[in-house]
Amino acid sequence: MSQADRNLPNSPAPPSARLVLLVSDSRAQRRMIAIQLDRAGYHVKEAGSADEAMGFFLREQPDIVISDWIMPGRSGLDLCRDLRAINTGQYSYFMLLTSKYSKDDIAQGFGAGADEFLIKPVSGAELLARLGVAERILKMEQQLRKSNAELQRVIGRLSDAQAAMDRDLKEARALQQRLIREKSEQYGDFQLSSLMRPAGHIGGDMVGFFPINDRRVGIFAADVSGHGITSALLTARLAAQLSDTTDQNIALRITDLGLFDALPPRELVKALNTQLLNELRIDAYFTMIYGELDCLSGRLRLVQAGHPHPFVQRADGRLEKIGNGGLPVGISDHAAFEQITIDLGPGDRIFIASDGITECECPGGQPLGDEGLCAILQTNATLRGNTFLESLSWSVQTYTSGNRIDDMSAVLIERLPAQPG
Repeated sequence: MSQADRNLPNSPAPPSARLVLLVSDSRAQRRMIAIQLDRAGYHVKEAGSADEAMGFFLREQPDIVISDWIMPGRSGLDLCRDLRAINTGQYSYFMLLTSKYSKDDIAQGFGAGADEFLIKPVSGAELLARLGVAERILKMEQQLRKSNAELQRVIGRLSDAQAAMDRDLKEARALQQRLIREKSEQYGDFQLSSLMRPAGHIGGDMVGFFPINDRRVGIFAADVSGHGITSALLTARLAAQLSDTTDQNIALRITDLGLFDALPPRELVKALNTQLLNELRIDAYFTMIYGELDCLSGRLRLVQAGHPHPFVQRADGRLEKIGNGGLPVGISDHAAFEQITIDLGPGDRIFIASDGITECECPGGQPLGDEGLCAILQTNATLRGNTFLESLSWSVQTYTSGNRIDDMSAVLIERLPAQPG
């Protein structure tokens, strides 16, 4: 030991009192280094061979291993390779004691997994300096391991939350489908049919109709923005407010004579707009068509609030796009909702579709559009009711190769052809 080493002050103990394993076939070398480590506050264990060191390593997992390179039997390089092959979940810093210091020796040592080299004879100052580097590396490794463990716990909690959310979404989707179901009804000379095909998630589409009185029917189609919980809840609320249940339906009212009546389409859409902006106050809106059909006269009054344009298909096959667009519900307090009137004769029909039909895309990215929808209407001009809607659904599925990303909904209003004689 040099005079400088003998005059080294005692170093404070490492905060974690690191366990160091000394491996050398030279007892004198082990003792000399052990004394310096002990003075620096490390816990020191000794092993006279690589095999003895391996057994100790498996039992106690030292923080630092200082091993002679050249030893009888298995070398320190062999020991380093073997220790690196063991996955204990904790990193051990490995230092090789050697008199070799060529570039090839260094490359060989690092290739085996060594972290540091100590050139013999080892000075106390250099040993403690190298151990200071090891201490910093081990602290960083422990902090990283702790952060990783916490990250795994967070990921586990997030996974559990995601699984619970997925279960809730599936139940919400099933409930939504029960609330907004496909149906077909006949009112006098009119056949009303609805199509509702979700795209695999809870969505914002809804379609339906309800009787107002013996001769009038309310008809609606809406598409709430987004596909999350908010849109699903708003859709469910709308479905309840436009349901067949007279005490919940906000369109229905009772006159002074005790008869059922309904708000005009323009007034109903205005009321929904006010409700969404001033009462619910949520960051959502919806497009909508609401109409009131007089089944005796064949007159349909409707409001288009940002929803895709309906198409009238006359008995002779001619197609007419109707409506002026308008703003969606929930955009502006000052939105003006225009009411239009359409007269339907025998054999005429109106088709109201969501943008999940007109904006669906083929694999090449081309949307179906109004032109494609008109082609479907013309091709299926002789089909009625649910038969037509099923054919439409099949055409859309074929066009998209089964890769729809949005809900598909529609209402078909048909006046039956006049009976001969």
